[in-house]
Amino acid sequence: MPRFEDSSSAKLIPAFAAVRAFEAVGRLGGIRAAAAVLEIDHSVVSRHLRHLEDFVGVSLVHRDGGHLHLTEAGARYHGRVSAALAELALATAEVRDPDAKNVILVWCVPGFAAQWVADRLARFEELWPNFHLELRPTDGRANLVAHEADVDIRFYLDDWPPDPGGRGLRYVELVRPPIMIVASPSVAASLAGRTSLEDLLDRPLLHEEHDYQWRAWLTLNGIKRPLPERIPGPLLWHAHLAIAAARNSRGLALASTFLVDADLKAGTLVEVQIPNTEPVVMGAYAFVTREDRWTVETILQFRRFLQIEVARFTGMA
Repeated sequence: MPRFEDSSSAKLIPAFAAVRAFEAVGRLGGIRAAAAVLEIDHSVVSRHLRHLEDFVGVSLVHRDGGHLHLTEAGARYHGRVSAALAELALATAEVRDPDAKNVILVWCVPGFAAQWVADRLARFEELWPNFHLELRPTDGRANLVAHEADVDIRFYLDDWPPDPGGRGLRYVELVRPPIMIVASPSVAASLAGRTSLEDLLDRPLLHEEHDYQWRAWLTLNGIKRPLPERIPGPLLWHAHLAIAAARNSRGLALASTFLVDADLKAGTLVEVQIPNTEPVVMGAYAFVTREDRWTVETILQFRRFLQIEVARFTGMA
């Protein structure tokens, strides 16, 4: 029986083994590392790499002092190749296990994950018992294009939005929460009536991974005192650790009600009122996913669920 094939398309598709080797080299940063993962000899990986470069007609990697780096063209090509292989792996997994389409892997900034999202997962599971949601608290943004996760949720400051344009991503703001100062009752009592906006720089301020939030909060509240190059105070790296430090009377933290609602109700933290200041909006929690998965049933229903829960929490429902 004669075999027919689209010769024009065939000429545009390189050998799969060469593409797989290139993806591993770019991801792992070296030929020997790629060879170990692929369980083939490193000379075979090198040969695949040369064949692929010959096929596309450009250099994809360059060596610098024994280190291998992707060229500019190689980096662009690697991003799309990685996404294509990830899509192939996902499609294969769904064929082999149809229930895999009901799994949602969600990466979320740790504070929001621990203090708010996790408390609502039981309700989501009651509504959608056939969906299986895996929540991973992490400060690192998921590579959604490469299917590292299905959804990524984190807080973006207004001058650093998700901005997924051109990368095959789509996002929606879940909420723009006002940010306030919180402290333990004892620390708050020691400040009552004796601290102004200008005095805050002399108080123990608690930071996450940098001083940017305090800098933005002070600026938006109109501080006149010049801000130092770095605002003093310990770095706690995670919002929930800064909140824990405030709870333990180590100083003043910035937070939204989404992170400290339970503490405020229990009285372990209180809002610190500074004359002539108010909570300010500095950004938003954003729900980000791939453009082509925006309306997938699991992701669609989880997004709608979170939007409803935010409305309930903020009294807007």
